Amino acid sequence: MMKHRILCIVASLLVVLTATHAQSRAKTSGTHFAQEALQPYVDSGELAGAISIFYKDGVQEVCCIGYADVSQQRPIKLDNVFMQCSQTKGFCGVTIAKLVEQGKISLDDPVAKYLPEFKELWVETTQKDGVRTLVKAQNTLTVRMVLNHTGGFPFEISAKRNDVPGGGWSGGAPLRQVASIAAASPLMFEPGTRELYSNTGIDIGAAIVEVVTGMKWEQYLKQEVLDPLSMKSTWFWPTDKQLKKKIELYQTIPGSPAQWVEQMGWQQRPYNDNHVFASAGAGLWTTANDQLKFYKMLMNLGMGDNGVRILEEETVKQLLARTTRPDTMGGYSLGLWAPVHDNDDAWFGHGGAWGTDCAINWHKKQLKIWVIQSAGGGQPWKGAVDKAAEKFFAQPFDNASSDAYVGRTK
Repeated sequence: MMKHRILCIVASLLVVLTATHAQSRAKTSGTHFAQEALQPYVDSGELAGAISIFYKDGVQEVCCIGYADVSQQRPIKLDNVFMQCSQTKGFCGVTIAKLVEQGKISLDDPVAKYLPEFKELWVETTQKDGVRTLVKAQNTLTVRMVLNHTGGFPFEISAKRNDVPGGGWSGGAPLRQVASIAAASPLMFEPGTRELYSNTGIDIGAAIVEVVTGMKWEQYLKQEVLDPLSMKSTWFWPTDKQLKKKIELYQTIPGSPAQWVEQMGWQQRPYNDNHVFASAGAGLWTTANDQLKFYKMLMNLGMGDNGVRILEEETVKQLLARTTRPDTMGGYSLGLWAPVHDNDDAWFGHGGAWGTDCAINWHKKQLKIWVIQSAGGGQPWKGAVDKAAEKFFAQPFDNASSDAYVGRTK
Protein backbone atom coordinates (compact mmCIF):
# COMPACT_ATOMS: atom_id res chain seq x y z
CA MET A 1 0.00 0.00 0.00
CA MET A 2 2.79 2.43 0.97
CA LYS A 3 4.68 1.63 -2.23
CA HIS A 4 1.56 2.31 -4.29
CA ARG A 5 1.04 5.69 -2.58
CA ILE A 6 4.66 6.68 -3.22
CA LEU A 7 4.33 5.78 -6.91
CA CYS A 8 1.15 7.86 -7.17
CA ILE A 9 2.85 10.87 -5.56
CA VAL A 10 5.87 10.54 -7.89
CA ALA A 11 3.57 10.29 -10.91
CA SER A 12 1.67 13.39 -9.82
CA LEU A 13 4.90 15.32 -9.38
CA LEU A 14 6.04 14.29 -12.85
CA VAL A 15 2.78 15.57 -14.33
CA VAL A 16 3.20 18.91 -12.57
CA LEU A 17 6.85 19.22 -13.61
CA THR A 18 6.05 18.30 -17.21
CA ALA A 19 3.16 20.78 -17.32
CA THR A 20 5.31 23.55 -15.85
CA HIS A 21 8.03 22.75 -18.37
CA ALA A 22 5.50 22.90 -21.20
CA GLN A 23 4.22 26.27 -20.07
CA SER A 24 7.68 27.81 -20.20
CA ARG A 25 8.68 26.43 -23.58
CA ALA A 26 7.06 28.90 -25.98
CA LYS A 27 9.87 29.77 -28.35
CA THR A 28 10.87 33.43 -28.65
CA SER A 29 10.32 34.61 -32.21
CA GLY A 30 13.25 37.00 -32.34
CA THR A 31 11.00 39.50 -34.10
CA HIS A 32 10.12 43.00 -32.89
CA PHE A 33 7.23 43.93 -35.15
CA ALA A 34 5.02 45.42 -32.43
CA GLN A 35 7.84 47.38 -30.83
CA GLU A 36 8.85 48.86 -34.19
CA ALA A 37 5.25 49.87 -34.86
CA LEU A 38 4.69 51.44 -31.43
CA GLN A 39 8.04 53.07 -30.68
CA PRO A 40 7.26 56.37 -32.48
CA TYR A 41 4.06 56.81 -30.44
CA VAL A 42 5.90 56.11 -27.17
CA ASP A 43 8.72 58.46 -28.13
CA SER A 44 6.22 61.27 -28.75
CA GLY A 45 4.40 60.53 -25.49
CA GLU A 46 1.14 59.95 -27.34
CA LEU A 47 1.18 56.35 -26.08
CA ALA A 48 1.99 55.95 -22.38
CA GLY A 49 2.55 52.22 -22.55
CA ALA A 50 1.16 48.98 -23.96
CA ILE A 51 1.65 45.23 -24.05
CA SER A 52 1.38 43.23 -27.26
CA ILE A 53 1.67 39.44 -27.53
CA PHE A 54 1.61 37.52 -30.80
CA TYR A 55 1.65 33.71 -30.68
CA LYS A 56 1.84 31.26 -33.57
CA ASP A 57 2.00 27.51 -33.00
CA GLY A 58 4.64 27.52 -30.28
CA VAL A 59 6.45 30.73 -31.28
CA GLN A 60 5.80 33.99 -29.43
CA GLU A 61 6.61 37.70 -29.69
CA VAL A 62 6.16 39.68 -26.48
CA CYS A 63 6.38 43.47 -26.47
CA CYS A 64 6.19 45.54 -23.26
CA ILE A 65 6.75 49.11 -24.34
CA GLY A 66 6.51 52.40 -22.47
CA TYR A 67 5.24 52.91 -18.95
CA ALA A 68 2.55 51.67 -16.61
CA ASP A 69 2.97 55.02 -14.86
CA VAL A 70 4.61 57.84 -16.82
CA SER A 71 5.02 60.18 -13.85
CA GLN A 72 7.02 57.56 -11.94
CA GLN A 73 8.78 56.27 -15.06
CA ARG A 74 7.59 52.81 -14.03
CA PRO A 75 7.96 50.41 -16.99
CA ILE A 76 4.92 48.41 -18.05
CA LYS A 77 5.26 44.71 -17.22
CA LEU A 78 3.45 41.43 -17.82
CA ASP A 79 2.58 41.13 -14.11
CA ASN A 80 1.00 44.62 -13.73
CA VAL A 81 -2.72 44.38 -12.97
CA PHE A 82 -5.22 46.16 -15.18
CA MET A 83 -8.99 46.31 -15.63
CA GLN A 84 -10.11 44.11 -18.50
CA CYS A 85 -13.74 45.30 -18.38
CA SER A 86 -15.93 43.34 -20.85
CA GLN A 87 -13.36 40.64 -21.42
CA THR A 88 -14.89 39.29 -18.21
CA LYS A 89 -17.83 38.10 -20.34
CA GLY A 90 -15.77 35.28 -21.81
CA PHE A 91 -15.09 33.94 -18.32
CA CYS A 92 -18.83 33.71 -17.74
CA GLY A 93 -19.18 31.97 -21.09
CA VAL A 94 -16.67 29.33 -20.01
CA THR A 95 -18.56 28.64 -16.76
CA ILE A 96 -21.85 28.26 -18.68
CA ALA A 97 -20.18 26.02 -21.28
CA LYS A 98 -18.79 23.84 -18.50
CA LEU A 99 -22.26 23.27 -17.04
CA VAL A 100 -23.69 22.57 -20.50
CA GLU A 101 -20.94 20.03 -21.04
CA GLN A 102 -21.88 18.33 -17.76
CA GLY A 103 -25.56 18.18 -18.72
CA LYS A 104 -26.62 20.54 -15.92
CA ILE A 105 -27.81 23.31 -18.27
CA SER A 106 -29.17 23.39 -21.81
CA LEU A 107 -28.72 26.58 -23.80
CA ASP A 108 -32.33 26.28 -24.92
CA ASP A 109 -33.69 25.98 -21.40
CA PRO A 110 -36.00 28.82 -20.36
CA VAL A 111 -34.25 31.20 -17.99
CA ALA A 112 -37.35 30.84 -15.79
CA LYS A 113 -36.39 27.20 -15.16
CA TYR A 114 -33.60 28.53 -12.92
CA LEU A 115 -34.84 32.04 -12.11
CA PRO A 116 -38.66 31.89 -11.70
CA GLU A 117 -39.00 35.69 -11.76
CA PHE A 118 -38.46 35.52 -15.54
CA LYS A 119 -41.62 33.47 -16.13
CA GLU A 120 -43.62 36.52 -17.23
CA LEU A 121 -41.86 39.30 -19.12
CA TRP A 122 -43.03 42.52 -20.71
CA VAL A 123 -41.72 44.31 -23.78
CA GLU A 124 -41.79 48.09 -24.17
CA THR A 125 -43.27 48.95 -27.58
CA THR A 126 -43.53 52.74 -27.37
CA GLN A 127 -42.70 55.58 -24.99
CA LYS A 128 -44.27 59.01 -25.42
CA ASP A 129 -44.53 61.90 -22.96
CA GLY A 130 -43.23 59.67 -20.20
CA VAL A 131 -45.90 57.02 -20.80
CA ARG A 132 -44.70 53.53 -21.68
CA THR A 133 -46.74 51.05 -23.66
CA LEU A 134 -45.99 47.45 -22.71
CA VAL A 135 -47.05 44.14 -24.19
CA LYS A 136 -46.51 40.68 -22.77
CA ALA A 137 -43.50 38.91 -24.28
CA GLN A 138 -44.48 36.08 -26.63
CA ASN A 139 -41.09 34.39 -27.03
CA THR A 140 -39.46 32.32 -24.30
CA LEU A 141 -36.27 33.86 -22.97
CA THR A 142 -33.56 31.19 -23.07
CA VAL A 143 -30.13 30.76 -21.53
CA ARG A 144 -28.65 31.11 -25.02
CA MET A 145 -30.26 34.53 -25.49
CA VAL A 146 -28.94 36.08 -22.29
CA LEU A 147 -25.39 34.96 -23.11
CA ASN A 148 -25.35 36.15 -26.74
CA HIS A 149 -27.05 39.55 -26.30
CA THR A 150 -30.36 38.70 -27.96
CA GLY A 151 -32.49 38.75 -24.78
CA GLY A 152 -33.71 42.34 -25.09
CA PHE A 153 -31.98 43.75 -22.00
CA PRO A 154 -30.43 47.21 -21.63
CA PHE A 155 -26.69 47.59 -21.20
CA GLU A 156 -27.09 47.97 -17.43
CA ILE A 157 -30.04 47.86 -15.03
CA SER A 158 -31.13 51.03 -13.23
CA ALA A 159 -29.51 49.99 -9.93
CA LYS A 160 -26.06 49.90 -11.56
CA ARG A 161 -26.28 53.21 -13.42
CA ASN A 162 -25.21 56.55 -12.01
CA ASP A 163 -25.23 60.18 -13.06
CA VAL A 164 -21.46 60.74 -13.07
CA PRO A 165 -20.46 62.43 -16.38
CA GLY A 166 -19.51 59.75 -18.85
CA GLY A 167 -20.61 57.11 -16.38
CA GLY A 168 -22.97 54.19 -16.45
CA TRP A 169 -21.83 51.87 -13.68
CA SER A 170 -21.57 52.58 -9.97
CA GLY A 171 -19.68 49.51 -8.73
CA GLY A 172 -22.40 46.99 -9.32
CA ALA A 173 -24.97 44.99 -7.40
CA PRO A 174 -25.30 41.32 -6.33
CA LEU A 175 -25.93 39.08 -9.33
CA ARG A 176 -29.26 37.76 -8.06
CA GLN A 177 -30.43 41.33 -7.45
CA VAL A 178 -29.39 42.28 -10.98
CA ALA A 179 -31.45 39.36 -12.31
CA SER A 180 -34.51 40.25 -10.23
CA ILE A 181 -34.45 43.90 -11.29
CA ALA A 182 -33.98 42.91 -14.93
CA ALA A 183 -36.95 40.54 -14.73
CA ALA A 184 -39.15 43.28 -13.29
CA SER A 185 -38.11 45.81 -15.95
CA PRO A 186 -39.48 46.07 -19.51
CA LEU A 187 -37.47 44.38 -22.24
CA MET A 188 -36.37 46.55 -25.14
CA PHE A 189 -37.54 44.05 -27.76
CA GLU A 190 -39.04 40.57 -28.12
CA PRO A 191 -36.48 37.96 -26.95
CA GLY A 192 -34.48 36.42 -29.77
CA THR A 193 -35.53 38.87 -32.47
CA ARG A 194 -32.65 41.38 -32.31
CA GLU A 195 -29.24 41.83 -30.74
CA LEU A 196 -28.25 44.50 -28.22
CA TYR A 197 -24.97 44.41 -26.33
CA SER A 198 -25.79 44.02 -22.65
CA ASN A 199 -23.87 43.49 -19.42
CA THR A 200 -27.23 42.64 -17.87
CA GLY A 201 -27.74 39.49 -19.90
CA ILE A 202 -24.31 38.14 -18.99
CA ASP A 203 -24.99 38.85 -15.30
CA ILE A 204 -28.24 36.87 -15.61
CA GLY A 205 -26.20 33.99 -17.01
CA ALA A 206 -23.93 34.16 -13.96
CA ALA A 207 -26.98 34.17 -11.67
CA ILE A 208 -28.08 30.92 -13.37
CA VAL A 209 -24.66 29.44 -12.59
CA GLU A 210 -25.21 30.35 -8.94
CA VAL A 211 -28.56 28.53 -8.84
CA VAL A 212 -27.22 25.41 -10.56
CA THR A 213 -24.01 25.12 -8.55
CA GLY A 214 -25.19 26.50 -5.20
CA MET A 215 -22.07 28.71 -5.19
CA LYS A 216 -21.37 32.38 -5.76
CA TRP A 217 -20.51 32.75 -9.43
CA GLU A 218 -17.09 34.23 -8.71
CA GLN A 219 -16.26 31.34 -6.36
CA TYR A 220 -17.30 28.79 -8.98
CA LEU A 221 -15.16 30.65 -11.53
CA LYS A 222 -12.21 30.59 -9.15
CA GLN A 223 -12.64 26.90 -8.36
CA GLU A 224 -13.20 25.66 -11.91
CA VAL A 225 -11.17 28.07 -14.07
CA LEU A 226 -8.87 30.52 -12.30
CA ASP A 227 -7.25 28.16 -9.79
CA PRO A 228 -6.79 25.21 -12.21
CA LEU A 229 -5.09 27.57 -14.70
CA SER A 230 -3.02 29.12 -11.87
CA MET A 231 -4.41 32.58 -12.64
CA LYS A 232 -3.41 33.90 -9.23
CA SER A 233 -3.51 37.59 -10.16
CA THR A 234 -7.04 37.62 -11.59
CA TRP A 235 -9.88 38.68 -9.30
CA PHE A 236 -12.63 41.26 -8.78
CA TRP A 237 -10.88 42.79 -5.77
CA PRO A 238 -7.18 43.42 -6.47
CA THR A 239 -5.01 43.83 -3.41
CA ASP A 240 -3.63 47.22 -2.37
CA LYS A 241 -0.16 45.89 -3.24
CA GLN A 242 -1.30 45.00 -6.76
CA LEU A 243 -2.98 48.37 -7.26
CA LYS A 244 0.25 50.21 -6.41
CA LYS A 245 1.72 48.66 -9.57
CA LYS A 246 -1.37 48.76 -11.78
CA ILE A 247 -1.32 50.08 -15.33
CA GLU A 248 -2.59 53.64 -15.08
CA LEU A 249 -5.34 55.18 -17.20
CA TYR A 250 -4.42 57.65 -19.93
CA GLN A 251 -6.45 59.66 -22.39
CA THR A 252 -5.05 59.94 -25.89
CA ILE A 253 -4.57 63.47 -27.20
CA PRO A 254 -3.59 63.39 -30.90
CA GLY A 255 -0.22 65.05 -31.41
CA SER A 256 0.35 65.59 -27.67
CA PRO A 257 1.48 63.50 -24.68
CA ALA A 258 -1.19 61.26 -23.19
CA GLN A 259 -3.01 62.71 -20.20
CA TRP A 260 -3.27 60.74 -16.95
CA VAL A 261 -6.83 60.13 -15.72
CA GLU A 262 -7.42 59.28 -12.05
CA GLN A 263 -10.52 57.15 -12.58
CA MET A 264 -13.37 56.49 -14.97
CA GLY A 265 -16.80 57.87 -14.08
CA TRP A 266 -18.39 54.45 -14.13
CA GLN A 267 -15.76 52.77 -12.02
CA GLN A 268 -14.56 54.82 -9.12
CA ARG A 269 -11.97 54.28 -6.43
CA PRO A 270 -11.53 52.47 -4.14
CA TYR A 271 -11.44 49.48 -6.47
CA ASN A 272 -11.46 46.76 -3.83
CA ASP A 273 -13.82 47.71 -1.01
CA ASN A 274 -17.33 46.48 -0.24
CA HIS A 275 -19.02 48.80 -2.76
CA VAL A 276 -17.63 46.59 -5.54
CA PHE A 277 -19.64 43.51 -6.51
CA ALA A 278 -18.60 40.72 -8.82
CA SER A 279 -20.10 41.24 -12.27
CA ALA A 280 -19.92 38.75 -15.11
CA GLY A 281 -20.52 41.50 -17.65
CA ALA A 282 -17.41 43.44 -16.64
CA GLY A 283 -15.15 43.79 -13.63
CA LEU A 284 -12.26 41.32 -13.54
CA TRP A 285 -8.79 42.68 -12.88
CA THR A 286 -5.99 40.60 -14.37
CA THR A 287 -2.43 40.67 -15.77
CA ALA A 288 -1.08 39.95 -19.24
CA ASN A 289 0.53 36.79 -17.84
CA ASP A 290 -2.83 35.56 -16.58
CA GLN A 291 -4.70 36.56 -19.73
CA LEU A 292 -2.23 34.53 -21.75
CA LYS A 293 -3.09 31.46 -19.68
CA PHE A 294 -6.84 31.89 -20.23
CA TYR A 295 -6.71 32.58 -23.95
CA LYS A 296 -4.15 29.87 -24.63
CA MET A 297 -6.58 27.48 -22.95
CA LEU A 298 -9.26 28.53 -25.44
CA MET A 299 -6.79 28.38 -28.35
CA ASN A 300 -5.81 24.86 -27.26
CA LEU A 301 -9.50 23.87 -27.22
CA GLY A 302 -9.96 23.65 -23.47
CA MET A 303 -6.48 22.56 -22.45
CA GLY A 304 -4.44 24.86 -20.24
CA ASP A 305 -0.78 25.42 -21.02
CA ASN A 306 -0.09 23.70 -17.70
CA GLY A 307 -1.74 20.48 -18.88
CA VAL A 308 -5.03 20.98 -17.01
CA ARG A 309 -8.17 20.47 -19.08
CA ILE A 310 -10.93 23.01 -18.41
CA LEU A 311 -13.33 22.08 -21.24
CA GLU A 312 -13.61 19.34 -23.84
CA GLU A 313 -12.50 20.17 -27.37
CA GLU A 314 -15.97 19.97 -28.93
CA THR A 315 -17.38 22.23 -26.23
CA VAL A 316 -14.98 25.01 -27.21
CA LYS A 317 -15.48 24.41 -30.94
CA GLN A 318 -19.28 24.42 -30.83
CA LEU A 319 -20.18 26.75 -27.96
CA LEU A 320 -17.39 29.32 -27.72
CA ALA A 321 -15.56 29.45 -31.05
CA ARG A 322 -18.66 29.91 -33.21
CA THR A 323 -21.84 31.94 -32.99
CA THR A 324 -24.86 30.77 -31.02
CA ARG A 325 -27.11 33.34 -32.71
CA PRO A 326 -29.19 32.97 -35.86
CA ASP A 327 -26.93 33.59 -38.88
CA THR A 328 -28.70 36.85 -39.69
CA MET A 329 -27.69 38.50 -36.39
CA GLY A 330 -23.92 38.47 -36.70
CA GLY A 331 -21.43 36.44 -34.74
CA TYR A 332 -21.45 36.03 -30.96
CA SER A 333 -21.23 32.88 -28.88
CA LEU A 334 -21.32 32.75 -25.07
CA GLY A 335 -19.74 35.96 -23.82
CA LEU A 336 -17.35 36.03 -26.79
CA TRP A 337 -17.55 37.47 -30.29
CA ALA A 338 -17.29 34.58 -32.71
CA PRO A 339 -17.67 33.86 -36.43
CA VAL A 340 -20.92 32.86 -38.07
CA HIS A 341 -19.10 30.37 -40.31
CA ASP A 342 -16.12 28.59 -38.79
CA ASN A 343 -13.10 28.03 -41.04
CA ASP A 344 -9.30 28.09 -40.96
CA ASP A 345 -9.25 31.89 -40.95
CA ALA A 346 -11.88 32.32 -38.23
CA TRP A 347 -10.96 34.16 -35.03
CA PHE A 348 -12.89 34.53 -31.79
CA GLY A 349 -12.31 36.51 -28.59
CA HIS A 350 -13.33 39.78 -26.94
CA GLY A 351 -12.31 43.32 -26.17
CA GLY A 352 -12.71 45.62 -23.18
CA ALA A 353 -13.90 49.20 -22.76
CA TRP A 354 -10.48 50.43 -21.67
CA GLY A 355 -8.92 49.38 -24.98
CA THR A 356 -7.84 45.80 -24.27
CA ASP A 357 -8.40 43.00 -26.78
CA CYS A 358 -7.71 39.30 -27.28
CA ALA A 359 -8.32 37.07 -30.29
CA ILE A 360 -7.67 33.39 -31.01
CA ASN A 361 -7.58 31.18 -34.09
CA TRP A 362 -7.69 27.61 -32.83
CA HIS A 363 -7.27 26.11 -36.30
CA LYS A 364 -3.84 27.70 -36.80
CA LYS A 365 -2.92 27.93 -33.11
CA GLN A 366 -2.62 31.70 -33.31
CA LEU A 367 -3.28 34.31 -30.63
CA LYS A 368 -3.15 38.10 -30.20
CA ILE A 369 -3.26 39.95 -26.87
CA TRP A 370 -3.34 43.74 -26.58
CA VAL A 371 -3.19 45.50 -23.22
CA ILE A 372 -3.66 49.22 -22.69
CA GLN A 373 -5.63 51.30 -20.21
CA SER A 374 -7.30 53.94 -22.34
CA ALA A 375 -9.61 56.62 -20.95
CA GLY A 376 -10.63 57.67 -24.44
CA GLY A 377 -9.29 59.61 -27.39
CA GLY A 378 -8.87 56.66 -29.75
CA GLN A 379 -5.89 54.50 -30.62
CA PRO A 380 -4.10 56.08 -33.62
CA TRP A 381 -1.50 53.29 -33.55
CA LYS A 382 -4.05 50.53 -34.18
CA GLY A 383 -3.39 50.28 -37.91
CA ALA A 384 0.34 49.96 -37.29
CA VAL A 385 -0.24 47.20 -34.73
CA ASP A 386 -2.54 45.34 -37.13
CA LYS A 387 0.19 45.45 -39.80
CA ALA A 388 2.73 44.23 -37.24
CA ALA A 389 0.47 41.25 -36.50
CA GLU A 390 0.17 40.49 -40.23
CA LYS A 391 3.96 40.48 -40.55
CA PHE A 392 4.34 38.19 -37.54
CA PHE A 393 1.77 35.62 -38.69
CA ALA A 394 3.25 35.63 -42.20
CA GLN A 395 6.64 34.48 -40.87
CA PRO A 396 7.65 30.84 -41.59
CA PHE A 397 8.78 30.16 -38.02
CA ASP A 398 10.53 26.94 -37.12
CA ASN A 399 8.75 25.68 -34.01
CA ALA A 400 10.59 22.36 -33.84
CA SER A 401 12.01 23.16 -30.41
CA SER A 402 8.71 24.24 -28.90
CA ASP A 403 7.14 21.71 -26.58
CA ALA A 404 4.78 19.27 -28.30
CA TYR A 405 3.02 18.44 -25.03
CA VAL A 406 0.63 21.39 -25.03
CA GLY A 407 -2.85 20.55 -26.25
CA ARG A 408 -2.23 16.85 -26.77
CA THR A 409 -3.52 15.47 -23.50
CA LYS A 410 -7.19 14.54 -23.71
